[in-house]
Amino acid sequence: MLENKRILFAAGGTGGHINPALAVAGLIRDTCPGAEILFVGTADKMEARLVPAAGFNLKTIDISGFQRSLKFKNIKRNLATLSKLFKSSSQAKKILLDFKPDVVVGLGGYVSGPVLRMAAKLGIPTAIHEQNAYPGMTNKALAKKADRVMLTAAEAGKYLKPKAPCVLTGLPIRGELVNADRAKSRAELGLDSRPLILSMGGSLGARAINEAVAELIAAKHEAASCYFLHATGQYGLWLPALLKEKGVDLENEKHVMIREYINDMERCLCAADLVICRAGASSLSEIQALGKPSILIPSPNVAENHQYHNAMALVKKDAAVIIEEKDLTGERLLKEVDALLGNPRRMAEIGANAKKMAVYDSAERIVKVIAELAGTN
Repeated sequence: MLENKRILFAAGGTGGHINPALAVAGLIRDTCPGAEILFVGTADKMEARLVPAAGFNLKTIDISGFQRSLKFKNIKRNLATLSKLFKSSSQAKKILLDFKPDVVVGLGGYVSGPVLRMAAKLGIPTAIHEQNAYPGMTNKALAKKADRVMLTAAEAGKYLKPKAPCVLTGLPIRGELVNADRAKSRAELGLDSRPLILSMGGSLGARAINEAVAELIAAKHEAASCYFLHATGQYGLWLPALLKEKGVDLENEKHVMIREYINDMERCLCAADLVICRAGASSLSEIQALGKPSILIPSPNVAENHQYHNAMALVKKDAAVIIEEKDLTGERLLKEVDALLGNPRRMAEIGANAKKMAVYDSAERIVKVIAELAGTN
């Protein structure tokens, strides 16, 4: 389908942008080994490590995002960003002219802006993918120029003015996560029939979530009626000491498991009965794919408050419960958890509604759009 075609992916900044791009690129490589694939990113973000590790070539440009706060140090940074913007356009042009792609695909991050704008200017077919239910400024602008706009959530379409109708593709997730076996996963984690609550606040950690989960565990640990598996994040390493102050002995209470980061998400998410987490697009796609009931606590510190909109896309379909961070307390979290654990039928209903929202062939849908733009059948 894409044999002998050249596809350029622009994606960077976070794993949420890079991993879906790698999933699509991997599918193309597996099904069309004659295709040439190139990634464009930055030298100082995750793509510099993840893309080469996946076996793809990476070219870099120098670009950063604008700071929204008008503090003096941010004004200086924005001036530097403006300078980089002009420089990155010429860098993007050189990469495009050298590689001569048949299609350019933007999957998010600051790097998508200059690469997609230059590709459109050069007359190269372009496609962008919007992960969130509320689009960011870059994709709002790019949607007017791109030949195709792909969406994770249909709600995003009403905020865009695309050249052509938007295409709902969903967000690619790892196959090993979808195919994980629940019974095996629970056995490997040493769980019995008690429910597992999986909670996390991101790789860096979220203080508000860490503190609320600590109160939740402290309130429920003595009854030992459920398991807890919580990821503190890089900046939450103080949590075990706080739990100890609250009377939770992690060495002896084997039903409470605290980690810094979850490296085996396919196992842990598959084994979980209830998930407490942020509302990033990748996390929600995984929750939907596995049909998990969840309590979502959107980060208020993201552009356009997009995590709130992501969460509400599920809440409106009765596929999740939301607690805004401004309303988050240990008491509120305990109330919501007890209400769900005390009503297994309700939990199953929420999980089933989440599963109905899942798109399992997302990577295939995106490859189909790319093939159409490349002029193949």
